[in-house]
Amino acid sequence: MKTIDGIVPVMLTPFTEQNDVDYPGLAKLIDWYIDKNVDALFAVCQSSEMQFLSLEERVAVARFVVEHVQGRIPVIASGHISDDLNAQVEELSAMAETGIDALVLVTNHLDPQKAGSDTFFANLNHLLDALPKTLPLGLYECPAPYRRLLSDEELTYCANTGRFVVLKDVSCDLATVTRRVGLVQGTPLNIINANAAIAFPAMKAGSRGFSGVFTNFHPELYVWLYHHHQENPELAEELADFLSLAAVTETLGYPKNAKVYHQRLGTFTSIQCRVNKDDVLEKYWGLTVILDQIRHGTEHYQKKITR
Repeated sequence: MKTIDGIVPVMLTPFTEQNDVDYPGLAKLIDWYIDKNVDALFAVCQSSEMQFLSLEERVAVARFVVEHVQGRIPVIASGHISDDLNAQVEELSAMAETGIDALVLVTNHLDPQKAGSDTFFANLNHLLDALPKTLPLGLYECPAPYRRLLSDEELTYCANTGRFVVLKDVSCDLATVTRRVGLVQGTPLNIINANAAIAFPAMKAGSRGFSGVFTNFHPELYVWLYHHHQENPELAEELADFLSLAAVTETLGYPKNAKVYHQRLGTFTSIQCRVNKDDVLEKYWGLTVILDQIRHGTEHYQKKITR
């Protein structure tokens, strides 16, 4: 069982202008992440536009990522988008065969009608019985279609099964992250915060890394913050402020704005996006300048952390 911790980018899915998955672009993206020294990859998640991928595409993307990574770092994936329990078993069983290191369950699909813990536990246990016992699992409080935060009882239950290795925490609340770190102590389950505003304090409180959307812009800065902040605490605080402010840009057309960013870097040839059809540079006045500022700020801190 591989440990899932550190900086875990939520992967984008590049598309061609014909709206097919751009596998050469995906290969470049994988190499870009690995060149930035990330610790693992989260494929087929919300940033990957998984709700807009067919099951065949979800499986193919996960398998491609695993094959291109070639064991250099762990790969986790979800693809869990259905509310119907039989459909969940089908899609998760298919994802389980892709060679990933952990299969991530989305919490809102375990309680799709907001019925509460009884429904959550019934659906969870059904999936635990149906899925391979040898495949490590994860949990993801995905914001879509609704953010379904785990109760302390639900989290503790999952942790104590011994089958879960990671929770992508989307509480966006430092007190909650801190409490959860204590709840899972002594189990294989790591809490990894996904909110940039609390990224650094959450790390200091015991979050085992970071897995937020701005790992698609400057993952290397989060890598330094997590693994090396003790070398220069003053710089770490300064960097954390920059990362928090930069991440506000998520509200300006993400994930399409991240694809614009990668097109400028040369990773992608197209900014085609299934979840967002807008011309984000036209819709969000100033976005093109902000993306330039993020790139310049990133280069500034790249120099600072390598001195």
